[in-house]
Amino acid sequence: MHIVKRENGKILSLPAEEISLKKLRHLNSDLVFQIIDTLKGKELYPKQIAQQLGVHEQKVYYHIRHMEEAGFIINTKTERIMGSYAKYYKLTKKGFFFRFGEFEVSPRILELKDENGFLKPFIDGGKMNALIITGSPDPHGPDKARSRDGYYGIDLGLFFGTFLNYVPKPNVKLDTETQESDLRNNLILIGGPIVNKITERVNKGLPIRFEKTPTWTIKSSITGNNYPEDEMGIIVKARNPYNLDAYVLIIAGKRHSGTRAAIIAMLKYFYEVTKGNKYNNEVMARVVEGIDLDSDGIIDDVEFKE
Repeated sequence: MHIVKRENGKILSLPAEEISLKKLRHLNSDLVFQIIDTLKGKELYPKQIAQQLGVHEQKVYYHIRHMEEAGFIINTKTERIMGSYAKYYKLTKKGFFFRFGEFEVSPRILELKDENGFLKPFIDGGKMNALIITGSPDPHGPDKARSRDGYYGIDLGLFFGTFLNYVPKPNVKLDTETQESDLRNNLILIGGPIVNKITERVNKGLPIRFEKTPTWTIKSSITGNNYPEDEMGIIVKARNPYNLDAYVLIIAGKRHSGTRAAIIAMLKYFYEVTKGNKYNNEVMARVVEGIDLDSDGIIDDVEFKE
């Protein structure tokens, strides 16, 4: 087992062993911690430890015996020294820990990797290289629509944060704040064309797109299928029509429930998302349907349709 942490943009790990609360009684002495500190990266016999710590040899023998029984140290070899046998000891692990709860599955664990390069060039070299655009919560556009998708961006931002070393500047704008010059950037668009007018502007050229019908629908040019349900969402990575050297990533639904489904797919099933379309894996375009597993009226999981 390894303990993992992020420090200065790097992922660091330490081999460690879990210990039971019962074994903590063997760590109730300052001398035990001194012995552990002395044994870091070394193999020593008790007399050497006692000499280095300036304590009586019998005190060290006492704790060594209990530490070995608890599994903190192990006897590595025995040598004859000045007519007697000396047992050498070393730490069994570089770290020990105990816990008060159960392990949980976390899609945001630090070692999460973008092995297929799906997030490039939006995230490159640990830096955010994209503008995130979400729909305005104020009435706007011909439909006077209000976006309810913006707060989903918080979860998405936390997800992106697992890949970032730092964020040097603000990277989020409302669709109503977006300037023409902004459109040449790599873009991450949250929300469908009803509430996000930038999604509406790039929508036409997408391999899976929104089509304006009396109730709107999602149309796949890969399979020819239509998905009219409000719980349907899309995740599409495509060239930016305003700058062919850049990309757009659309995470959206025709309604806010579909956008929620697309966000959940990114957070819970990122590796599946990066595999590409089920019917043509060279096309980075997925269709998901939100489902309510616990029947509380809120979408909490998804199924991949394409």
